[in-house]
Amino acid sequence: MLSDRTMDLGLAEDHFSRPVGSFVASDIEQLKLAIEECKKLILELPEHSERQKDTVVKLIHLRLKLQELKDPEEDEPNLRVLLEHRFSKEKSKSVKQTCDKCSTIIWGLIQTWYTCTGCYYRCHSKCMNLITKPCVRSKVSHQSEYELSICPEIGLDRQDYRCAECRAPVSLRGIPSEARQCDYTGRYYCSSCHWNDIAIIPARVIHNWEFEPRKVCRSSMRYLALMMPRPVLRLKEINPLLFNFVEELVEIRKLRQDILLMKPYFITCKEAMEARLLLQDLIDISSGRLSCSLTEIHTTFAKHIKLDCERCQAKGFVCELCKEGDILFPFDSHTSVCHDCSAVFHRDCYYDNSTTCPRCARMTERKQDDV
Repeated sequence: MLSDRTMDLGLAEDHFSRPVGSFVASDIEQLKLAIEECKKLILELPEHSERQKDTVVKLIHLRLKLQELKDPEEDEPNLRVLLEHRFSKEKSKSVKQTCDKCSTIIWGLIQTWYTCTGCYYRCHSKCMNLITKPCVRSKVSHQSEYELSICPEIGLDRQDYRCAECRAPVSLRGIPSEARQCDYTGRYYCSSCHWNDIAIIPARVIHNWEFEPRKVCRSSMRYLALMMPRPVLRLKEINPLLFNFVEELVEIRKLRQDILLMKPYFITCKEAMEARLLLQDLIDISSGRLSCSLTEIHTTFAKHIKLDCERCQAKGFVCELCKEGDILFPFDSHTSVCHDCSAVFHRDCYYDNSTTCPRCARMTERKQDDV
């Protein structure tokens, strides 16, 4: 009978219910034997029968108990630091993840696992000492720039037919391991370092206005994700011709410049940095989301400055060339701003009048009088 054999294997509910810390090596060996016997019983019993289901449940419980004995969770620290990774022990038991080191599934119910709080690298506790990849967050902190060449391939022979990251042997024929190219770095990687993840490539966006996701290695995927919110793309310097072909970019640039001109009206601080586009902005421009968002911000700010707030209105300008019209602001579409003193004039007045800026002239006179 199954129940008799189960009892013989020590599968009774109270067999392994000793106090924590009182287990010995023989307990682990007994559990291993019980697990193997349980697997045999499952194959012998009628498929989908109740007895088979009960035995499967018992097998799961035995495996959980064995894992607790071999890898006790209370001995694992909550925080571990390795190669600039800051690993935090995960509490979730229900989420199924994949280990970035061994590429196998992390079973939260029976295995201890960690996630790096910087780059979100995940791995089993048992794989921690095998990690060779430093945290990508440190690279982002020390080298905040994109690779701006499109897929800068050097050739598999220049890599000595080895993975660009872990140096494992690779080949295009898949022997001993398939060589997979990362579209961001142009290098070739093994299947453990390149899982065929896809990402939008900044160089393709900037040079070709192309947003189709391409296959990238794991480290490139993390690097691009961490770089996404960083304002490091000086598009006007990298590819100024793009503004001639993408009308939305011109509109976005004008909205951004206006919003920066509005900024001093709201806060008292150092002059705002020159606007720099984010990769996320370029993606949003392509989809039309960014234009709507910036237009809404522009309208709200302008309404506050010109209509709702008397203090902000008092910071406006009167055109000193014609001395007519309403109060002017540097972000108005019909105005021009003096590059030297930031005085604001009607655009028609400033360009048609050949004299120097009246405000600059006064400031020059004062300096001469002081001398």
